[in-house]
Amino acid sequence: MAKKPTAGAEERPGRIKQIRLVASMVQAANKKALPIVFAAAIGTLLLFVIIGLLTGGLILMIPMGILAGTAVGMIVFGQIAQRTQYKLISGQPGAAASVLETMRGNWTVTPAVNANRTMDVVHRVVGRPGVILVSEGPAARVGPLLGAEKRRISRAAQEVPIYNIQVGEEEGQIPIAKLQRHIAKLPRNLKKVEVGEVNDRLRALPQALKMPKGPMPKGVRMPKGPKPRSR
Repeated sequence: MAKKPTAGAEERPGRIKQIRLVASMVQAANKKALPIVFAAAIGTLLLFVIIGLLTGGLILMIPMGILAGTAVGMIVFGQIAQRTQYKLISGQPGAAASVLETMRGNWTVTPAVNANRTMDVVHRVVGRPGVILVSEGPAARVGPLLGAEKRRISRAAQEVPIYNIQVGEEEGQIPIAKLQRHIAKLPRNLKKVEVGEVNDRLRALPQALKMPKGPMPKGVRMPKGPKPRSR
């Protein structure tokens, strides 16, 4: 009888396919991206070869160079792919929600807790810093929207710090590429137990709005609704 494929064997083709799709996206957005990746990998390998020739340890340095070159190439590829993704989704409705939901760590992201007819939107994030309200839209329009949402949750949040972050390219706003880094630098004001208590209180609030409809770039996953998700 034929052996069933293992989970690892099934996952491997999927990962390869995913890498190919990302590589195609990156290459379409930046023709110089993949040559830079290969140059970084080959350059690292050549460095190890030169060291091996100079020290007489070429046989040892070649395998080490291959491993190091592969690692460097993957790191460069990941950085370029991330920048390309940010460039593609920048300015699209719901882009900040997509970025927030990929943050590492214990975060609860609730997309589109408030919005208006012009497709400006506010997302809510709860974590160790406290409550973070993240807006998308022009500063002149999202300011009142953030203020209204802060007033709405202030009683439930009690004395928990509430941060306002505007995502955009205007002065005083945070570019979407720097959003995760900006949130990660916020002070840790709450303990894990306190984060859970804040989440419970905020979940009890009525959900007022859903995500405004609008075009999204192909391949970007958007949340299905405003139901909080713990990460």
